[in-house]
Amino acid sequence: MRDLARPWPLGLSRRTAWMYVAGFVAVIAILHLLDRPLTVWATGLPEMARSFFAWLTRWGESDWILVPSLAAVLIAWLLSLLTRDRIRAWSRQLLVVAGFIFLGVGVPGLVSAILKRVIGRARPMEWTTEAPLAFTPWNWSAYTYQSFPSGHSTTAFAFALTIAFLWPRSFLPMLGLAALIAVSRIVTGQHYITDITAGAVLGTLGAFAVRNLFVSRGWLFKASGTGDIVRGPLAPTR
Repeated sequence: MRDLARPWPLGLSRRTAWMYVAGFVAVIAILHLLDRPLTVWATGLPEMARSFFAWLTRWGESDWILVPSLAAVLIAWLLSLLTRDRIRAWSRQLLVVAGFIFLGVGVPGLVSAILKRVIGRARPMEWTTEAPLAFTPWNWSAYTYQSFPSGHSTTAFAFALTIAFLWPRSFLPMLGLAALIAVSRIVTGQHYITDITAGAVLGTLGAFAVRNLFVSRGWLFKASGTGDIVRGPLAPTR
């Protein structure tokens, strides 16, 4: 996908950012009309389908990504200090790759965790006809008022883009998996479609932002003469 080689997806730039923000707000406003109907439909799916999505939704948690990648960062860092020659070069490469995965998933996830507590939107289980759209801003304790954006969707899309930046051929399978994980949040009654849409956007932009940081530091990626961002070799030959 050519957009993977650009600094931002879908032609996003400083000049066009305001249009994308306006478009995002409009999409969320329209999708809000589907929040309740889709939740009722999805949570009423047959037991087999709900069981599958209940299993799948666990892969939207970040610990299974962050813990191994952080461990790899620490191990690679130690090896880079204690070894020499080719092993040291390989360990430094591993350090950068593992660090990219950790930050590519962790940074958007952290932003999502903060935003959902600041916004304080009620989850579907709190829905009532009297208050179909309820908020408790600056809520740092009540789980049922931490709905927007979806953290699982943020993690799923951030991970999909992070892996796709490293291995572009994985983009479509990873994107499909991220979309299924996001949908699972509706089926399990934890989020609305507006929540998972916001999470998908946040995860995608967050992964691009981390990749751009690495480009600016000359780590793992570099900008070509045409402005495309390309990945350097994953393992040194010398």
